[in-house]
Amino acid sequence: MLLDNSGYLPTFKVLTDGNTHDIKVARQLPTLSPDSMLLVDRAYIDYKWLYSLTQKNIFFVTRTKRNMKCNITGQQKHAKNNGVLSDCHVQLANYYQCMNYPEYLRLVTVIDPQTGQELTFMTNNFELNAEIIAELYKSRWEIETFFRWIKQNLKIKSFLGTSKNAVMTQIWAAMIYYLMLSFIKFQTKCRHSLHELTRIVAELLLDTTYLVEILTISFNKFKIITQKQGQLSLF
Repeated sequence: MLLDNSGYLPTFKVLTDGNTHDIKVARQLPTLSPDSMLLVDRAYIDYKWLYSLTQKNIFFVTRTKRNMKCNITGQQKHAKNNGVLSDCHVQLANYYQCMNYPEYLRLVTVIDPQTGQELTFMTNNFELNAEIIAELYKSRWEIETFFRWIKQNLKIKSFLGTSKNAVMTQIWAAMIYYLMLSFIKFQTKCRHSLHELTRIVAELLLDTTYLVEILTISFNKFKIITQKQGQLSLF
């Protein structure tokens, strides 16, 4: 899943079985525009693929692997910010890795202010300061939030069918619904969260009320209206 940081909307999606490694799918990514910033976790560390991004003027930020071997060649010119332990230029020491990525990389080591954990990031961007590099990677967590949201709200934890076609159909239907909901939220500029919009749509699914009219009122007021309607229907 490729999630656009602007609006956190999915722009690229591939469904595979559990045996397919993430990096195999990453190599199928559509061509990104130069100066794009790709935020990926350690599962996507393939130095040959990362170097192909560098050659296309695409930046990346990822976490380093524990067994990574490199030689420090210099220090970043930018001043260190609070929480930044080191900011240096390195070159890969492993022969095959160096062949796949022959240029310099940048390693930024910071302390997470919330957990106190020491984190090291690897990037090919030498312009942004270390604090921004760390914040950029932190924003990658939005994709985990996205996955959790669709599992909790779009009913894809369990499947109606067990065949490949049934599973694919349910997942794609959920994604289409998510995009339609996001589009409605964007077009109407309503302040409801996507979770609230999901509940509103569920309530109005068999109703003749216009959705746009409901989006102009607060969610708490909407709940009061639906509760009153439910009480009246009992008589």
